[in-house]
Amino acid sequence: MKLIILAAIVGACAAGALPPFVAPQFRVAPAYYADTRPRASLEKNAAIIRSDSEVTDQGFRYAYETENGIQADAAGVEADGIQSEGGFSYTGDDGLVYAVRYTADANGFQPQGAHLPTPPPIPEAIAKSLAENARDEAAGVFDDGSYHDAKYNPLVEAARAQYAYQPGRFVPPFHRRYYNKY
Repeated sequence: MKLIILAAIVGACAAGALPPFVAPQFRVAPAYYADTRPRASLEKNAAIIRSDSEVTDQGFRYAYETENGIQADAAGVEADGIQSEGGFSYTGDDGLVYAVRYTADANGFQPQGAHLPTPPPIPEAIAKSLAENARDEAAGVFDDGSYHDAKYNPLVEAARAQYAYQPGRFVPPFHRRYYNKY
């Protein structure tokens, strides 16, 4: 028993004297963390020029600016969730200033900026189809989009009219010979 306790103490002391183990994949910073961007040296130690912040029971407001050209401001209130509006701007690697103004409320985050992508225009055929659907719905015609064979083949509708199902008149085939006698 004494031997086991002595071995445990020696093992703990030896483990404490070893340098900490770092897995090989974490020994160097990955390449995607490297500061290879042109403006990285400017952004690395940028000082904050201005910083204003106010939080009250009614809402919040903040604004800041750094010496490398980053600016941000926002204000918000708590009404039906948090409603906020603000913006930020920065100088990109290409030297252009990118600015974004946004609104965030019950309708979600809605950014606006000259550099942000916009959806392509609606093709003319789709626009005509949407207008036709709106006219049909205004006239009381609703098409659920499902296929109806009678819509495309008038003979189907005629056949349905000729052989219409009448409740209470169905006679199984093996009883028809008796049914026709009366």
